[in-house]
Amino acid sequence: MNNMENVHNKEEIIKVLSEIEFGAVSTLDGEIIKNRTMHFAVDEDLNFYLATLKGDPKVKQILENTSTSLLLVLGNKGFFEAKEIEVIGQAELINNKEDRKNALDLLEPRSPVVANMKQGGALDLLAVVKIKPITLKYRFVPEILRGIGPTIIDFEAGKKNAHYYFGWKTFKKSIAVWITEVRLPFLTASIIPVILGTAVAWAKNNMFDPINFILALFGVACLHAGTNMANDYFDHKRGNDEKNTEFVRPFSGGSRMIQKNLLKPAHVLIAAVLCFCLGSLIGLYFTWIIGINILILGLIGVFSGFFYSSPPFRLADRGLGEIFVGINFGILATLGSYLVQTGHLGVEPVLAAIPLSLLIAAVLYINEFPDYNADKEVGKNNLVVRFGKKKAVMGYVLLMYLVFISVAVLAPFGLISPWSLLIFLIFPRALRAIRVVKLNFNVTLYLIPANADTILCHLYGGCLLSLGYILQRLIL
Repeated sequence: MNNMENVHNKEEIIKVLSEIEFGAVSTLDGEIIKNRTMHFAVDEDLNFYLATLKGDPKVKQILENTSTSLLLVLGNKGFFEAKEIEVIGQAELINNKEDRKNALDLLEPRSPVVANMKQGGALDLLAVVKIKPITLKYRFVPEILRGIGPTIIDFEAGKKNAHYYFGWKTFKKSIAVWITEVRLPFLTASIIPVILGTAVAWAKNNMFDPINFILALFGVACLHAGTNMANDYFDHKRGNDEKNTEFVRPFSGGSRMIQKNLLKPAHVLIAAVLCFCLGSLIGLYFTWIIGINILILGLIGVFSGFFYSSPPFRLADRGLGEIFVGINFGILATLGSYLVQTGHLGVEPVLAAIPLSLLIAAVLYINEFPDYNADKEVGKNNLVVRFGKKKAVMGYVLLMYLVFISVAVLAPFGLISPWSLLIFLIFPRALRAIRVVKLNFNVTLYLIPANADTILCHLYGGCLLSLGYILQRLIL
């Protein structure tokens, strides 16, 4: 690096940076500059490190345009003693495991978010960003007032690596927006029960049709995506998401694509209806080849999905949202997947899906805590709003314990696969989530590890239940 005006050296600047708690980070969203204050860390080469939740808009903006700037001010002694550091650089996501660990080690003592996520065992939820500086300017206000210019450091390596990606930019941004809108990572909630139902059919009936499996996956995922978008649209119509200032991305508060003016409400509603239509067409195909039972299951799913938050039923307002989500993404999807493989209904897929139903209900339930005030204001009287946060904690604890109680009761009597007891491998994670909820139910930021652990309990728990049936088939 070249120091163009050798007024202050690198060591002095690093010392000033160590005294600054956080700074303003600017990125480009298309042609619009977006600013946000963030905690940061810096290494001896003046590379800067930031951490934020995966799915955060900052991450998407950095992926689309790596040009980034930082403004860091030490003003604890007032303006006339203020020290300012401006950095222009190129950002990149850190994916290497060792580099991530080193960056997070630097950030932990400086960022309460990183420290809390580490304590909660949820560091995997963080995206870690490295900003390689191209130019750094250090300004000391008394010197500026005396006509002494800033110390400017040019980083030749940063200049050589600077780039701006233009190809397919608009198309990629549009795709990214819709991926965020449908909440693609959360579609595991509908994929897992399809896998479980298929595994039960194979283990108990030695039946597996890969085409029906793929169609069932796609159909249920369409209904899930439609539910997410319908929920976004109708929450927007009643002003719920606009009033919500305590949401935690990506767990609560909807996709925010409407609120950010990235999607028009009408387009979201049209997309929701299209998804419901696609899912329904697959359901009608299965009705044609299998029978009326699949139609009944599908109608329940479509009805409760669309009217979860839409009038006139607004199931969430009536305290029924958690129940229907548990049924739809547990028992209903598992039984339906079993049905399309075997051609008949069964008791075992229903029983096998009970812990899965409880887990997905717990996911929705815990994600309602950050939205509590906004939901209460607009009359979205879900169970957390009805109970109040403090009393609602016991509801969460009950849901989580019932997951393991149900398996402990059903498996030993042969009502479900004895290998289903594998789900107890996630019991320590469930206990950790319960502990976090009890301690931090009223502090949204500190509740994040519990949100994450509940989702992972559902994901890992569903996989373990499915694995249990696969092992049962392979061993027997």
